[in-house]
Amino acid sequence: MKARIMALTAALIIAITSFAACSEKNSDTTSSKSDSSSKIITSSDIDYTIDAVDYEVGYNASDACSIKFDGSSADISGDGAELNDGVLTISKAGVYVLSGKSSGRVVVNAGKKDEVRIILSGAEIECSDNSALAVLQAEKVSITLEEGSTNKLTDGSEYKTSEEESKVDACLYSQDDLTINGSGTLEITANYKHGIVSKDDLVITGGKISVTAKSTAVSGKDSVKISGGELDISAGTNGIKSDNTEDDKKGYVAITGGTVKIVSNGDGIQAATVLRIDSGTFEISTGGGSSNASTKQDGSPNGNWQKDMQNGGGGFRGGRGQMPDGQTPPDMNGENFKTVQASATETAEITQTADTQTDSSTSAKALKADADIEITGGTFKIDSADDAVHSNASVTISGGNLNISSGDDSIHADKDLLISDGEITISKSYEGLEGLTTTISGGTIDVTASDDGINCAGGSDTGSEGRMGRDMFASQEGVYLKITGGTITVNANGDGLDSNGDLYVEGGTTVVYGPTGSGNGALDYNGDAKITGGSVIALGAAGMEQNFSESSTQCSVLCDLDSSVAADTELTITDQSGNVVFKATNPKTWQGVVFTSGDIRQGETYTLKAGSQTQTITVSSTITSNSKGSQFGGGMRR
Repeated sequence: MKARIMALTAALIIAITSFAACSEKNSDTTSSKSDSSSKIITSSDIDYTIDAVDYEVGYNASDACSIKFDGSSADISGDGAELNDGVLTISKAGVYVLSGKSSGRVVVNAGKKDEVRIILSGAEIECSDNSALAVLQAEKVSITLEEGSTNKLTDGSEYKTSEEESKVDACLYSQDDLTINGSGTLEITANYKHGIVSKDDLVITGGKISVTAKSTAVSGKDSVKISGGELDISAGTNGIKSDNTEDDKKGYVAITGGTVKIVSNGDGIQAATVLRIDSGTFEISTGGGSSNASTKQDGSPNGNWQKDMQNGGGGFRGGRGQMPDGQTPPDMNGENFKTVQASATETAEITQTADTQTDSSTSAKALKADADIEITGGTFKIDSADDAVHSNASVTISGGNLNISSGDDSIHADKDLLISDGEITISKSYEGLEGLTTTISGGTIDVTASDDGINCAGGSDTGSEGRMGRDMFASQEGVYLKITGGTITVNANGDGLDSNGDLYVEGGTTVVYGPTGSGNGALDYNGDAKITGGSVIALGAAGMEQNFSESSTQCSVLCDLDSSVAADTELTITDQSGNVVFKATNPKTWQGVVFTSGDIRQGETYTLKAGSQTQTITVSSTITSNSKGSQFGGGMRR
């Protein structure tokens, strides 16, 4: 990596910076919009409150208007609803109980200040040429799923709409605030485009909701707030999204509970501003999963990735094919389930990005936000073709259990990546953790990466320049990797801990199984590498290895053995009294090791034993080395 950095010319740096600055505002790189919002908007700036009324499921049946469908007709008992030509129109505030089977549709067109409650109590509404349920005007509409009931909404594959309904593009559509609650079941089949759309706020507090959509499954323009229920989503493009880019305090997604399962061709959960998750259970597969990786193991772009997506590969290989868990998606009226092509009304679904250096690409990230991503809790199982967690600003993880398999970066932040708690297991990635700066102060982290394990501001010089998901960092100033706590294990084929700036270790326990090739190192940095506390053992190839810097206050040793050590051979390091200070078993071949802890003391001799090899080394100064390899980079060998 060092040679690549040194080879950069000033002209190339200017070109890259200019190229990133001209990217689309929906680009995964830091655009002018996302940069502006990320400086201003954080989670603390947004009100995530869900009103008590959004949880309310009780109603007085005697005061409600009861509608029992029978094909194109209905038995209406009460005021406020009228049926004409198979269309039930609700025109004023009140409670409406719907049951039976309808071959028409439901339209809410009430006063601007009217609040409408719809109780779905065994209702099946299937419209062949329009949306099943559309809210054209109201102050707010709440849909309650009656306990024990199963309800179905199905739209047509083409819409015949009036001028008044020209914007309607979802099976369940609302021009105003929409809430879904209750404990019943709602099955939505969206043959035209989207499943659930609110042009204001969308709130889900309960219910068993399944959505199969040709395009986006669940969308709230101003916000999506989920606190409960069970969502099972199959999406041709995005699973859940909020896309208001005009107001920095809107366009957010906040999840505080519930169970969410998503299989999508595009992004799993996408926010135009902040994405915050405090609790819940999540199972997300995007773009066909990590087996359909956007990036090959060598960092080159996977040329078949987008082609597979366009053939229905994202979650539904070959259209009505095999989902990642072996299940088959709903029939969709016998039509193949295909990725929606870009159109004038769906440009937000297909993202053209500068960092891919291709004409157009479909983003298939599991969790994605233009501003900050905050995870304080929850259980996650993610299998993504593209990044698993991606923010155009910062990522903060302070809790939760994340199991990730990614076809590109596992967790990426254009700015700061901060991890203070939680359990993160990355079983597959191109690069594991990546940010302009990365600070780890707690938690348990296990990273497996085909390139760098933890990378600070290295996306612009790693791997192939044409690879999907390649991330551009406009500036190298202020770059650092800091470890102050936690338990970290890194298994990387590229650099283990890689900072294009400084490296600071002040605490925690870090184990690195670094590269087998001499072109990378278990530790790799461009600035200062200061160890003042904690425990680190880093094993890898000899040649490009680095020790910590002379500025360190804790003793650190770099020791090369005479020859390579076979994979799965235990290394034991003992002090001169015979006490074991380190044990490690590298699953790969290695030759050099860096080890440091508070137990390593200047003037003492340590013995390394691995298989038939034994090596002794005396700690002659704070930074000690017997390496005869390259003198490249910081941490000069002694």
